[in-house]
Amino acid sequence: MNLLAIVSSQKGNSTDTLVNEAIKGAKSVTSNCNVKKINLLEHDIKFCKNCLVCFKDKTKGPITKCAIRDDMDKINQDILNSDFLIFGTPVHMGFATGVMTTFMERICWVFAKPEKNYLFVKGCPLPRSDKKRKSIIIVTSGIISPIYRRFCDEATPFIKGVVKDSLNSTTVGDLYAGNIWNRGVDYYREKAVKLGKKLI
Repeated sequence: MNLLAIVSSQKGNSTDTLVNEAIKGAKSVTSNCNVKKINLLEHDIKFCKNCLVCFKDKTKGPITKCAIRDDMDKINQDILNSDFLIFGTPVHMGFATGVMTTFMERICWVFAKPEKNYLFVKGCPLPRSDKKRKSIIIVTSGIISPIYRRFCDEATPFIKGVVKDSLNSTTVGDLYAGNIWNRGVDYYREKAVKLGKKLI
């Protein structure tokens, strides 16, 4: 089984640390787990140009090609091979970081086709592949405590929706690590480990 962790923050900071703890938890459940972690900040990921090449592609395969040539070509192959996914991002202005948002835009129609009907709306994303995946999401905030999460965490539902609609992935759990600047990252380590175990 293949576990892919995707992080949109600096190496060694709280988000990266808690993703590592979740990986540790996942690996404690099974030794049959190939792990790869991708830090989006270290890759060339260009903005979507809204050219709709991927949207209009009628290929029958599990993935179509984006018109842009950059590091997403390799990352998409890693996603295609994944069975389990971990997403980690700080919240910036209540939302996922810019690079995580760009990443989500870039995978949407590459992994999905506009064939789902939802609430009488035609053309919603439907995964191109029947392969089922599982995901967890880790979101960190330096200032806002978990008690106020609903006011500042639009990142989790955003990621949850994209991975369901595009990657056919069920989010089995999430962690909001809030008020990190006062509580410290150690306060959330065990929670991240448990979340990683739950993923597997």
